[in-house]
Amino acid sequence: MTNEHNRYRPARAWSIAIMLALMMLVNFLDKVVLGLVSIPMMRELHLSPTQFGLIGGSLNWLFSISAVLGGLAANRASTKWLLLLMAGSWTLLQLPMLVASSIWSIIASRVLLGAGEGPTSPVAVHALYKWFPDARRNLPVAVLHQGSALGLLVAGLSIPAITAHWGWRANFLVLSALGCLWCIAWFVFGAEGRLSSPVRTGRTARVPYALLLTDRTVLGVFAGHFAANWILAMTLTWTPTWLQQGMGYEAHVAGRMFALFVAITAPLSLGLAWLSQRLLANGVPSRVGRGGFLAVTLIVAGALIALLAWPGVSPMMKFILLTLGSGMTLAMYSIGPAMLGEVTPDSQRGGVLALSNGFSSLAGLAAPIVTGLLIDDAGRSPARGFEQASVACGVVLLGCGLLCAFCLDPQRSQRRLAGGVSGAPVPGSVADPS
Repeated sequence: MTNEHNRYRPARAWSIAIMLALMMLVNFLDKVVLGLVSIPMMRELHLSPTQFGLIGGSLNWLFSISAVLGGLAANRASTKWLLLLMAGSWTLLQLPMLVASSIWSIIASRVLLGAGEGPTSPVAVHALYKWFPDARRNLPVAVLHQGSALGLLVAGLSIPAITAHWGWRANFLVLSALGCLWCIAWFVFGAEGRLSSPVRTGRTARVPYALLLTDRTVLGVFAGHFAANWILAMTLTWTPTWLQQGMGYEAHVAGRMFALFVAITAPLSLGLAWLSQRLLANGVPSRVGRGGFLAVTLIVAGALIALLAWPGVSPMMKFILLTLGSGMTLAMYSIGPAMLGEVTPDSQRGGVLALSNGFSSLAGLAAPIVTGLLIDDAGRSPARGFEQASVACGVVLLGCGLLCAFCLDPQRSQRRLAGGVSGAPVPGSVADPS
């Protein structure tokens, strides 16, 4: 641990964290834009809710494959150049939306965009971990995902205004310009971190993937990530539509409500990440301070989301339940990767983070379509369809939360995986400096 802290440069590390948070801001603007232009887009292109759900889920068609390939590449290649390549692809792939006129041309554009975005989060987290020691990783990754939240906040305030003045397609030109600006800044100021973990998970250490991918902690994080991605995909794609068609808000008011949604969920997720990090700093083992903590947040979130379908709940209370439940699940995106970083050698961390993202993207594929089908099935009551989708989401969160409670135990995983590590001493031995 001493070597980590001797090489830790806080100012430079946090400057990289802020730049990567800005990258995630652009990334989530790309993700949420469809939800915020759903009404004029569906009207112009004569799309049903199921067809729009298909478009919303298409971002994830190649997401998992590209996430895994990008993560494996990050094990060996520079994360600076990988991130620049990915962000450059988003910049270019916004432009076809300026002229796309059919469902299949839009799907093709979104599928390719998803392929470019798939590795973003795992590669960005892997890049951050090269700048921060293990005990300090919760908060910078939470800040990274605050960029995502800020992107949603900016989207809720700006996209309805841009749509009202210049039409829904103009948003994609703005997104392309923002992506270009970030690429230029990252090319000039971005850099590769040099911080590695203790010898137990050092750069030369490797564990057979068959051992890693059957580990309970790794599988538990995968399950939690799947649940968090389910509600994220559902809310990004359908919350703006629900606010308009289900709750009767005008487009500009729905945009502000969505911004309020983000303004509450963002600090909530940051606060949960900080609380988990404080627990670790006070000597609480990771099994409780990270694993048990995540399990509780997912279970409570599942109960809150399922309550949206409870008879007699007022529209504003439904909005509050959705907001609090969604905000609690965002802790998964900062604490989950930290747990994977605990048990995975540096030389394989990018690949395992990507596998987690790839698996969770299956939820991103399914959730918008399931929600669209339920809204279609509800006929004249979009609100009722969204409530039914919320029950399904609550079941997913509760089930995965219980799996996390059973599976997440980094200390046990470290002991199990130590025997399979090549090129590193067993934790606790004389040769192990941790």
